[in-house]
Amino acid sequence: MAQDNAVEDGAAGKSAKSGRLMMVAAVLLALLIGGGGVAAFFMFTGSDTAPAGGDTAAPVVKAKALYTKIRTLEGRPMFVVTLASDDGKRHFLQTYIEAKSRDQEVVDVLTLHMPLIVARLNALFSTQKFEQLQTMDGKIQLRTEALELLQGILQEKAGRPGVEALLFTNFVMQ
Repeated sequence: MAQDNAVEDGAAGKSAKSGRLMMVAAVLLALLIGGGGVAAFFMFTGSDTAPAGGDTAAPVVKAKALYTKIRTLEGRPMFVVTLASDDGKRHFLQTYIEAKSRDQEVVDVLTLHMPLIVARLNALFSTQKFEQLQTMDGKIQLRTEALELLQGILQEKAGRPGVEALLFTNFVMQ
């Protein structure tokens, strides 16, 4: 009887192993067929066929973004201004700013006219109210006003706005 149980256990073990082997083989076969189908799809729908209009327009590639730190001639990378406040206390704003453009000529104009840019941004920042800048809407509005100011200077000096974004890389109020 013990020998009969051992024979049955051995047969069950072989059966379980072959069942696992069959399952692994089925999964691999399904992956192979699926991968082949995907490869065939991409091969037959590739870019070998011309568009219906016959035009072969090149894809639009944006130029690499160039970031210019807005800083004083002494190299101070930050703006520090005193903010107006309703509570009678003295509050300060410290911010670092970078201008994003995609043209080296714009970067050169920014560098050339940096004193003018710094002076006008300082004037803009020092007119802000502390309570307004505590909200996200206030910060977004300030960034929009600063971008418009910067684009106005570039329009005047270079004949085009040139800067697509103004980024506050640091914004601390106290």
